[in-house]
Amino acid sequence: MGGLAAPDASPAAPFRADLAEGPPGACPALIAADDGVRLRAVHWSPPAPRGTVLLFSGRTEYCEKYGRVAADLWRAGWAVLTIDWRGQGLSARLRPGRALGHVGRFADYQRDVAALTGHARRLGLPEPWVLLAHSMGGAIGLRALMEGLPVRAAAFSAPMWGIRMRGAVRPFAWSLSATARRVGLGHVLAPGQAAASYVLVAPFEGNALTGDRDHWDYMRRQVEAEPDLALGGPSLHWLNEALLEMRALARCPSPAVPALGLVGSEEAVVEPRRIRARFARWEGGRLIEMEGARHEILMERPAIREPALAAILGLFASVR
Repeated sequence: MGGLAAPDASPAAPFRADLAEGPPGACPALIAADDGVRLRAVHWSPPAPRGTVLLFSGRTEYCEKYGRVAADLWRAGWAVLTIDWRGQGLSARLRPGRALGHVGRFADYQRDVAALTGHARRLGLPEPWVLLAHSMGGAIGLRALMEGLPVRAAAFSAPMWGIRMRGAVRPFAWSLSATARRVGLGHVLAPGQAAASYVLVAPFEGNALTGDRDHWDYMRRQVEAEPDLALGGPSLHWLNEALLEMRALARCPSPAVPALGLVGSEEAVVEPRRIRARFARWEGGRLIEMEGARHEILMERPAIREPALAAILGLFASVR
């Protein structure tokens, strides 16, 4: 289902509501970035919404995965709009074969943000707009805030402002990914990464994402039932682009937007030190460290997920 679409793409788009378990009335659409890349967006809107949550998902993710989160936001009175980033979900894949996670330039994700906000305006989604961003969506979201994304508050779940690596691996990742690009091997799968979706190859016991078996099964069930949603590991080119973007973001001041950060004590995917450093210099920002949480805080056990969601909704309720 990859390829390109014209800027006036058909609004019709596939969506598996049965797998998403989201609110009623999902409205999927095919939209296009300004470079012609076809993207899938989905929104849900409750009666008399109090505003709109722009939901920026992480690498490998897709709209159906956030059905339960959207349902929680919908019950709290918020419309929700989310997207499959280029190269994943049911948006256009950028390399032959669907498994490889790839992007030409990390800045291209901002084209997707622009397409999404344009779609929100065409739909007339109500203000205030707020941002909820997870993992890679946190890097995309932070850059978007710095470039003027029109939201009144931002919540970040395990934002990818650094990638968790052992000390000896970090310089190797920089040098290998940069060299691979120069010699035309940027399309090669990054070392240690699988071509298949993580939830299909990793056992539940000891996984890096969640301690909640129900949410683990939820994620696995989705990609088993709809393989086109799945994505494997990133290319070396993607890794190099991500490293460059995270370094650039770390050098920028925090935007003047009220913000909340959530990171788990068992985080093993992104780098908690970078998250702490950012919130230590974010005026109007607050970081909550959640004991026992892994990477997918909003898909964790109820004892973790519920207070995390309450903190997010508390921030959003404070905006006018």
